[in-house]
This record gives sequence, C-alpha cells and structure tokens, in this order.
Amino acid sequence: MSLIIAIVLALGLDYWLGEPKRLHPLVGFGSLADGLEKWFNSVEGLPVKQRDTLLKCKGTLALILAIGPLSFAAYSLEHTLASNEALSPLFAAVVLYLAIGWRSLIQHAKAISAPLYEGDLITARVAVSHIVSRDTQDLNEQEIAKAATESVLENGADALFAALFWFIVAGVPGVVIYRLSNTLDAMWGYKNPRFLHFGWAAARFDDLLNFIPARLTALAYTLCGSINGQTQNAWRSWRQQAGTWKSPNAGPVMAAGAGAIGVELGGSALYHGQNQHRPPLGSGSAPMAASIDDACNLVHYSLALWLAVICLLAVMGAV
Repeated sequence: MSLIIAIVLALGLDYWLGEPKRLHPLVGFGSLADGLEKWFNSVEGLPVKQRDTLLKCKGTLALILAIGPLSFAAYSLEHTLASNEALSPLFAAVVLYLAIGWRSLIQHAKAISAPLYEGDLITARVAVSHIVSRDTQDLNEQEIAKAATESVLENGADALFAALFWFIVAGVPGVVIYRLSNTLDAMWGYKNPRFLHFGWAAARFDDLLNFIPARLTALAYTLCGSINGQTQNAWRSWRQQAGTWKSPNAGPVMAAGAGAIGVELGGSALYHGQNQHRPPLGSGSAPMAASIDDACNLVHYSLALWLAVICLLAVMGAV
C-alpha cells in the first residue's frame, strides 16, 4: 500500500507543482557531471593506439563516480526510514516526484500546439526548439507538429514510465539510478568526437535500463490505441518499424505511439545543418497541431492503464 501512496503523492505533486523552478537536484547533478567530464574526458598523455579504449574506461569510471555515491545515499535513507510508516512513503514520493516530468512534458507540448492552431509558426518554432535537437528555424507547420509529436511519445517513456518502472522494481535507489543515468546519457551520449568514446558507457547503461520500460510503454500505447480504433495499426507499426529506427528503445515507443494516434512520423529532418532521412514510423495522416494533443492524451491514457495494473498487482501482493 505504501508503494501506491508514494506513486499517487508523486504524481499529485508533479501535477500541481510541476518541476521545481529553483534548486532542482538534477541541476546540481548536471554541474557535478560537467566537472567529472572535464576532469576525465581528456586524451592528453594517453597512448594513441589505446586511446579509444582508455576513454571508454574513463567514461565508465566517471559514470560510476557520478551515480554510485548518490544511489548509495538514496538506499541508506530509504533503509533508515523504512520503519516509519509516515516518513517512508513521503520520502519516496518526493524522490519520485523529482524524477518524473509528466506536467512539464505536457506543458511544453501545449506551448507548441497552441500557437500552431493560431497559425503562429514563429512562436511554435521557438517552443519546439526547447524540446528537440533538430534545426527548427525553417520548419513548416507539419514539420513542427511532427517534431513535437515524436518528442511527446518518446519522452513519455523516458520522463514518466521508465521512472515509474524502476521505482516499482527497485524503490528509491532504482529511480535515482535511472534518472541520473538518463541525465548522463542526455549530457554525454552524443556520437561526436568529444563524446563518442567517453560517453559510450553512459549511453549503453541508459539503453539497458530503458529496454524493458520502453517495451511496456509501447504495449500501453498499443492497448490505448483502442480508444481511437488504432490498436491493430499500433501493433503492426511496432512489429514492422521498430527495428528500423536508430535507437533500440525509441523505435518501439515511437512506432507504437504513432500507430496508436494514426499518424506517420519519421522522414527527413535537419540536424546541425545536415539533412537526415529517417525511416517512417506509424501509419496514417500527416501530423498537425491536433497530433500533438493526441500524443499527450495517449500518454494520459497509458498512465491510467499503468496505474490500474499497479493497483491490481498491489492487491495481488505482487508489488
């Protein structure tokens, strides 16, 4: 029962308060990660032949130093408070609240769809630039909607469902490890000369932690596609298209999500001045402003499904 209480409290805090505007722990963690990266990510003095391997080792050590102490602290606090029936779920709820980004995701999405409905492409381009890494200054209405819809579907898994999964499986330490590793992947997981080898461990560890949650999210998206009569489309898209995507975890999530709301995503996109052609995801109409709202609703429906399953498992004594 304490698990359910903690989850409900965390979601309630996120819904009413959103992300902390000041003193968010992840901001401090980002500064720590920056310091570790500057300290460890150097090829000076490394033998040329072993340079790539040694950078991977240094990146792995930096990953352990960034995550290990904080995860141990989370475990220690959870263990210390375990016997306190009031403080234990409250502590867990606060940690989970800081790890999820449900309201923030929806707010960012609405800040894009609202100006799109009004035909205000300038405002929509600025808003979408806050949540995607592609070039946005010349995007048309359909391209803005596609970028935003993709982001909502993918980040629904990362910012909400994966955090819930690891909280259920491993409690406070689990959600702390997941959120910190996901943050490091966002900071170090780039395939560019600076991070290709140093960020290898962070990227692979995040892929590992997201493997099961991503597929559970895709399953929820598929089942909730029945609300729009798109379950078969979602399942077919997941089965046929997920493996074509560059990310092993984003592929199932985005393919199933696109199929569930009846749109086709993917296609060409401009990143850092270079056009990339990406495989199609989903099947249906071209994305428009309404597609962003449909993606947000799909996240809401999927969350309701997750909560129903969690409550059922709790009643059965499985969690």
